[in-house]
Amino acid sequence: MPKIKVYTDQHASAGLDAPLPEIEVWPNQFAGYEIEIITPEFTSVCPKTGLPDHGTLTLRYTPDKVCLELKSLKMYWLAYRNLGIFQENVVNRFLNDVVRFSKPINATVIGEFTPRGGVYSKITASYKRKGKRAR
Repeated sequence: MPKIKVYTDQHASAGLDAPLPEIEVWPNQFAGYEIEIITPEFTSVCPKTGLPDHGTLTLRYTPDKVCLELKSLKMYWLAYRNLGIFQENVVNRFLNDVVRFSKPINATVIGEFTPRGGVYSKITASYKRKGKRAR
């Protein structure tokens, strides 16, 4: 008897190419320091069930030429609120967008999602620039 596929390829890629607000940046004045930004009230939606996912997203990055502007970052985070996207995709998409807009020396995004059905998940994605700093 053939097994019915519960999760489709559409579920797996949901939200990865959804339009989200741009993250603005401003010129960095210093070198060699790390910034940590935490959003304890992150929400998105499971693309299969439509149930909300809640969690804390932590971004740690070492800026190079620019820093992320916090209000635009907040608007970016809020755009996930009604977006159907798996938790793993949230973390990786967020990291990719941070790298695309700010071109940091390194960055790590950690998603700690509240338990659903007794299952807690913590997802970590990291980026480290290859080669020398741009400064």
